Amino acid sequence: MIVLDTSALIDLFRGSDQIQAFVSDDAATTMISCYEIFAGINHRKTEREEQFFRRFFSGIEILDFDMRAAEKAGAIMGQLLSQGTPVNTLDVLIAGTAITNGAERLISRDRDFEKISQVSELAVLIY
Repeated sequence: MIVLDTSALIDLFRGSDQIQAFVSDDAATTMISCYEIFAGINHRKTEREEQFFRRFFSGIEILDFDMRAAEKAGAIMGQLLSQGTPVNTLDVLIAGTAITNGAERLISRDRDFEKISQVSELAVLIY
């Protein structure tokens, strides 16, 4: 399974062919990314974007943040803090969710995931 991070979802909405290539039957996203998308939609009040994402989310697997994901995310953030390289908390929650659900790779343009991959088993493709 390939997990699309929030930045990849935004680029998909903007029509990126590069991201469209990763949207397949084994693509998924996380509930954390859904939250980030809906926060932006509600802030900007964009009906077209809301319609796009409601339709998109109804057709893709959405991974839940659960206790296993919380434990994994906590371990990742603990290591990053110990190294003095903390990153955005939501990115760590997304990574924990992806790992505990067996993601083969996470797709993002967010460089925080490079730091996360250095302290975890998460394979990341930064585009």
